Amino acid sequence: MGGWVEGDPAGDRRFVDLPALSLERGGRLPGVRVAYETWGTLAPGGGNAVLVEHALTGDSHVVGAVGPGHATPGWWAGLVGPGAPLDTERFFVVCANVLGGCQGTTGPSSNAPDDGPWGSRFPEITVGDQVRVEAALADALGVERWACVVGGSMGGMRALEWAVALPDRVATLFFLASGAVATADQIGTQTTQQAAIRADPRWRGGDFPLDDPPVDGLGVARRIAHLTYRSAFELGERFGTRVQDDGRFAVASYLDHHADKLARRFDAGSYVLLTEVMNTWDVGRGRGGVAAALSRVTARSLVAGVDSDRLYPLALQQEVADGLGVPLQVIESPYGHDGFLIETETVGSLMRDLLG
Repeated sequence: MGGWVEGDPAGDRRFVDLPALSLERGGRLPGVRVAYETWGTLAPGGGNAVLVEHALTGDSHVVGAVGPGHATPGWWAGLVGPGAPLDTERFFVVCANVLGGCQGTTGPSSNAPDDGPWGSRFPEITVGDQVRVEAALADALGVERWACVVGGSMGGMRALEWAVALPDRVATLFFLASGAVATADQIGTQTTQQAAIRADPRWRGGDFPLDDPPVDGLGVARRIAHLTYRSAFELGERFGTRVQDDGRFAVASYLDHHADKLARRFDAGSYVLLTEVMNTWDVGRGRGGVAAALSRVTARSLVAGVDSDRLYPLALQQEVADGLGVPLQVIESPYGHDGFLIETETVGSLMRDLLG
């Protein structure tokens, strides 16, 4: 149960250890380990590097099979590889597990200096902190400027932060199914998920044993979240009011499956921490507002959203597109927010257009 921990098979992960990090909200980490994966070969000068940013429950395993160290297959299969939109015969593709995650990068389930898990002691972090860690990783890899930074959902937040905070290091930006600032609807949904986890007696204030995590609370949180990731139309067409032989509604069985699946590979502490990072997201904070922040972007940009997305509706991408002075690209899909992961043919076509 839970995420990857030290001693588990590394799988395709590589690791880099970074020095102490002072955090935006005043905390400090004495060091950060970053887990990442790469595909392709870095060109002399590093100009062919692409950074792929994963979403809330993603990790560095963008493409690849299930195997030791990888409980699930790659989450964006078809987009990375020889001849793919992110052609590994042309590009050096990098994806890192995010700061605060639970798939090899320092987070609440990682060991603190006293060799016990950080747990509730893990400091508050921001999207800006996460991007500064990724910038240090880029330095370690010899990447001065990304040919492209691409991300959807929570990954879109980091992609946009890169383009705003470090404009000279981003040549092109692909911002997908996300927003420039958290909305009340998103915050309300995510704080409800946090409350479900904290209500589980096994939460223990965030200091639970890793072999006895609050899987019931995490499962409820995942059920709530998954309903926001899909559209009402798709759920209705797929399940309707059908009842299974075991007496469960078919849609409830579907949500149970995803709750159990997440509990086997994700840490509840990371879930609470990362949803709070999303709640505090505002690219305009300290920069004079969203419009002023977006005016700092120099990257050639593509902004896209999913027409049936009820968690990050098109109006949020339209705001970013308008601020960057580019047209909004609309992905037609019945799948809701998850359409950015599922409609790989359309996403891949847009990526080819951006990268030329």
